[in-house]
Amino acid sequence: MDYFEWLSYKDLEYRDGILYFANMNTIEIAEKYGTPIYIINEKMIRKRYRELKDMLNSVYKKNRIHFAVKSNTNLAVLKILSSEGSFFDCSSTGEIYTCLKSGIPSDRIIYTGNMFTDNDFEFAVKQDILVNLDSYSQLERLTKIYDKIEKKKNLISFRFNPEFGAGHHPYTITAGKEIKFGILEHQVIKAYSKAKELGFTKFGIHQHIGSGIIKANDYEMPAQKFLNIIEKIAEELGIQFEFVDFGGGLGIPYYPETDPLDLNRYSDIVFKRFKESVENGEIGEPYLFIEPGRYISAESSILLTQVNTIKDNGFKLFAGIDAGFNTLLRPTLYGSYHHIIVCEKRGKQEDLKYDVVGPICESGDVLGKERVLPKLSEGDYLAILDVGAYGFTMSSSYNSRPRAAELLINDGNIYKIRNEETFDDLVKAQIIPKHLKEKKSYRG
Repeated sequence: MDYFEWLSYKDLEYRDGILYFANMNTIEIAEKYGTPIYIINEKMIRKRYRELKDMLNSVYKKNRIHFAVKSNTNLAVLKILSSEGSFFDCSSTGEIYTCLKSGIPSDRIIYTGNMFTDNDFEFAVKQDILVNLDSYSQLERLTKIYDKIEKKKNLISFRFNPEFGAGHHPYTITAGKEIKFGILEHQVIKAYSKAKELGFTKFGIHQHIGSGIIKANDYEMPAQKFLNIIEKIAEELGIQFEFVDFGGGLGIPYYPETDPLDLNRYSDIVFKRFKESVENGEIGEPYLFIEPGRYISAESSILLTQVNTIKDNGFKLFAGIDAGFNTLLRPTLYGSYHHIIVCEKRGKQEDLKYDVVGPICESGDVLGKERVLPKLSEGDYLAILDVGAYGFTMSSSYNSRPRAAELLINDGNIYKIRNEETFDDLVKAQIIPKHLKEKKSYRG
């Protein structure tokens, strides 16, 4: 995939030197709405969802896609996916609340948390949300919650840790003996046997090996081990699973000219092998679940930002912008690469190498190191790509900087779907104790 094909894959193109995203002029958007600002392409979300759904349907009809809500919690995004028929995977009670607030029914939500509190369990059970347990020790506590609020115990699931993990950064690998997630092989039979003993009558099983996986072959060993474990549980305990959830982690091509994840190879490794187990009569006929987040939402969004300072310290060039790691944390947290491009090309400009840096009072506030860009001037606009997953959701008000607004674009229309925060928003939840409001004179 060459560079301009790669841009087109993300619905980006230059027209007479101006960057267009989903057929919209990025400079006009930046000048009208201000920067930094997140721009979300509705059609891209629908396109990526349908690609996966069509792939699943072509292999095994009894399937569901559960969008990983942690990647993007905007109500409009959830509404878009709900209208496509998506189900949802939540990692916290706040994400559950957000889904319910957007009108998603409880039977379309799975709660895959970890280190659950009793309050977490009670919230989920009261809302009739399926809980996907992360530890054997949580089972009895969850059972007590069911009994306490007199809810019928029905469907339960456990997260299995296959010990084979993958991901774009060590922090995003979620399988392995030293990783906090899930239950290991030697605990699986014990967990499901105890669940039956405690009165659960229907069962699911889940695994998730990591996030941002771009090589389909990384799924091969964990998928095979997962299927072997499922067959073992079915044989030893006579359990016919209601669903088998292979998790998510599907990556996207952040680097220029990188090819996308090979969906055909992924399908061969996961979907087709699962189907073979079903056809062999080894695991019944459960639903097949996957839970992508990044694959669906990441490429749907760009972050528009403005250059405010060009600094040449005699050693290197810095392009200072109005977005920092408070706006987009991934480069600082994970060393993640997000491609950065100019919103306007002015003929044959000299290419220079810049560190693209934000206004946060920390040396780690670097959005892109040594990026080759056309010679920049103060006031220019830049677009930071692929920010629709773990972009706004990880943003903060660090350095007391209000969080950015979000826009949705579709068919030539622009919709503001989140207001930019104000200074008042930074302090509205704070309370000054009465004794500090009183005027006193202190000697120091």
